[in-house]
Amino acid sequence: MRLYIHVPFCSKKCAYCAFYSLPLEEGAPGEKRIAGYAASLLREVSLRGEHLGRIPVKTVFFGGGTPSLLSGTIIGDIMRMIRACFLLTDNAEISAEANPDSALNDGWLFAARAAGVNRLSFGVQSFDDAVLRLLGRPHGARAAHAAFESARMAGFTNISIDLMWGLPGPPPYAQTQVQWLRQLKLATELKPEHIAAYGFTLEPASPLEKMYAGGGLSLPKEKELASMYLAGAEYLESRGYMQYEISNYARMGFMCRHNLAYWEGEEYLGLGPAAVSTIGDKRWTNAADLGEWQKAVTDGIPASSAEDLNEEAKAREMLMLRLRMNKGLPLKDWRQRIGRSAASACEPLIAVLQKNGLAAVRSGHLRLTRPGMLVSDTILSHFFARLEEG
Repeated sequence: MRLYIHVPFCSKKCAYCAFYSLPLEEGAPGEKRIAGYAASLLREVSLRGEHLGRIPVKTVFFGGGTPSLLSGTIIGDIMRMIRACFLLTDNAEISAEANPDSALNDGWLFAARAAGVNRLSFGVQSFDDAVLRLLGRPHGARAAHAAFESARMAGFTNISIDLMWGLPGPPPYAQTQVQWLRQLKLATELKPEHIAAYGFTLEPASPLEKMYAGGGLSLPKEKELASMYLAGAEYLESRGYMQYEISNYARMGFMCRHNLAYWEGEEYLGLGPAAVSTIGDKRWTNAADLGEWQKAVTDGIPASSAEDLNEEAKAREMLMLRLRMNKGLPLKDWRQRIGRSAASACEPLIAVLQKNGLAAVRSGHLRLTRPGMLVSDTILSHFFARLEEG
């Protein structure tokens, strides 16, 4: 099983963010809020451990929000509780997302390493200070470089850098392919083990969406977006980063094991407000509100909503997740799960995708080509339409 811990706090809300997160007050009020969160989280770990038994856990992922706002002491307390309630494997991957600014505070990197974190994911997003200001990021390019170098000094040998491409700008400007490749050059010069390159999304009701609606923001054209994605992937592979998922690249042996488990359909337990869990045929979501979640944990009932996953739902999810990966969709397993009629309805679509160079079938796996990955959402919508017909 995999364990995800949602840390809902941020120093401030980014202008593009749609995740559940809360700006954290400075000083004593913020410290009190974190202490209350940590106490509830420890209780939730205990409750889940009692319910599930001391089952093996292969990866732990602190996500958010900004996990680097938790002190090393609190992370250590959480890890000790996890070890007490679950069987943490000897080679477990323990990841934490971190913002460069908070990672540089008060020896956090050394404390996190001592607490057991062995993989960092830095939310850099860009090395351009003007772009960072537009995105509402709390750090600058200099802090990103300093945090990375400090992480190496603290003993981290598995570091990921998160970047965004297809970024907006003040009219009539928006990110170009040349600018994106410049960002990748700056990232690869640091020699991280992993790079996550996500396409920018204009989230509904976000500050940037409102700015765009008012004419105060420009986005790259579709043709420019396509060239950015394809050229970026080619550049990263030329620098030794293998693409293993639509948005993720790694040096040999450094793929994110936690995220791979999601895409391959393994079970995972989510802890903290808004965290999602999928175990067996059940999926549930914790309350997306700090106070509601804390009350539920106190009452001993952490889940706020649950759903049953039948074989059809699992097959649809398998299609959606496996096609994100270079490894692709195992057709034999998928056909058995989705059923003969539905699988047959998709065969003409698979043939069309292959004919147009958007997919290939190799070693029994349907794999999207890089141009196919670029339009994966459209391809999936066609698959789902065929499944409805079948």
